[in-house]
Amino acid sequence: MLRSTNPEVTVYVGLGSNLENPIQQVQTALLALDKIPETKLMSHSSLYQSKPMGPADQGDYINSVAELSTSLSSLALLDELQDIENAQGRVRKSEQWSARTLDLDLLLYANQVISTPRLTVPHYGMKERLFVLLPLIEIAPTLRLPDNSQLSNLVNNLTANQSSQEIHKL
Repeated sequence: MLRSTNPEVTVYVGLGSNLENPIQQVQTALLALDKIPETKLMSHSSLYQSKPMGPADQGDYINSVAELSTSLSSLALLDELQDIENAQGRVRKSEQWSARTLDLDLLLYANQVISTPRLTVPHYGMKERLFVLLPLIEIAPTLRLPDNSQLSNLVNNLTANQSSQEIHKL
């Protein structure tokens, strides 16, 4: 395998599961992230439990965020993330926010803004989702997003406007 000539960048990946032993699904995915070629798992947050965004007749989610260092392009990394999802039994449905064995979202890729038919970075909903921001701030407390918004301000604004009881650290 040829070594990439891309520089290493820091990326953040959101993990979520609410089917087939969600804690085990997330833990297995964290191990798989560290096996992606040209990529190293640098850190990951604790596990968090949250209510589903979609239909209420599904179980709670287990969420985490991982920090990776990679020399893969954003689309090559997306392919690897989708391979991990598929290997763990992910079935893509037309219904948005349905239950799933594993969801891996590329939240941030360095400080880049990416908008392609396959990938939007920063992840389109991350600023409004405590189940993403709380694990992210745990591992990157001084992080600023590409639009220069400070992660701590986003968390403070959301916790002031939402019930933080809907998400808790395990």
